[in-house]
Amino acid sequence: MDLKPRIVYYHLPGLFEFYDLYKLFLPLYCENREYFYDWCEIGSIYGAPADCLWGGGRVGFGDARAAEVAALMAEYQISSRLTFSNSLLREEHLSDRKCNSLCDLFEQNGGVENGIIITSDLLLRYIESRYPGFYFVSSTTKVLTSFYDLRKELDWDEYRYVVPDFRLNKAFDLFKDLTDKQKSKLEFLCNECCRFDCAKRKECYENVSRKSLGEEVEDHRCVSPDASRGYRFSDAMMNPGFISIDDIREIYMPQGFSHFKIEGRSLGSAMILEFLLYYMTRPEYQLKVREEIYLDSSLDLF
Repeated sequence: MDLKPRIVYYHLPGLFEFYDLYKLFLPLYCENREYFYDWCEIGSIYGAPADCLWGGGRVGFGDARAAEVAALMAEYQISSRLTFSNSLLREEHLSDRKCNSLCDLFEQNGGVENGIIITSDLLLRYIESRYPGFYFVSSTTKVLTSFYDLRKELDWDEYRYVVPDFRLNKAFDLFKDLTDKQKSKLEFLCNECCRFDCAKRKECYENVSRKSLGEEVEDHRCVSPDASRGYRFSDAMMNPGFISIDDIREIYMPQGFSHFKIEGRSLGSAMILEFLLYYMTRPEYQLKVREEIYLDSSLDLF
């Protein structure tokens, strides 16, 4: 019996942050499927609004109204993932009105099953008991660089998907020993630009968690010699953990993997569009899709 996946599911950044981009892209994607590879689909769009107490990973700047975001996702029947990956939550934070309102809104949204990207076990238990309609994704902010720890995480029944640290992306000699069920839960972060040997990744995420809680802390200072360049897709492509479109088709899919996460919540719409073109759009239609988006004056691409 052939258990190899025939469809790849991309999990895209910017649920709130890039609402205006997706308002243009989703109808283009749904109405012109010939522009896009027939072996891939949008598995979800993830993100968090600005000033989200439960947020983490990256500082959210999305200012789109939650009701409008929920309506767009329901219209196109795409799963929303609330990025609640703050790792430093305490009991008193669970009553936050804004975050609970988001759960109320997205738990039952047009018949689409929505998810929570999560780091805190405390928050997981709270949402699990209060909002049972969500599925859970173990966040890459846990920085699971040990295969032993990753395997334990995959065995948690609470998690439908687990995103390992990008430095495990090419650990094929270890992945071959996973069961089909464990493989089906792995979701790989494709386009990380962080230095491969960075030892401060968890500290960086915790800095964002503290900011989300309103703590007065200095910005995390990246020690990478290339930090001043900011994110560049061309740099990400040179990262040893980068997963290319050819890697997905020729290596990951034949080995039974079908879920891939695209990072970019802290970037601009123009960069997100480049990810959508590279990973999803047939080369002969990339210019057409780019023009359709660029020529719409309602979108601030930068």
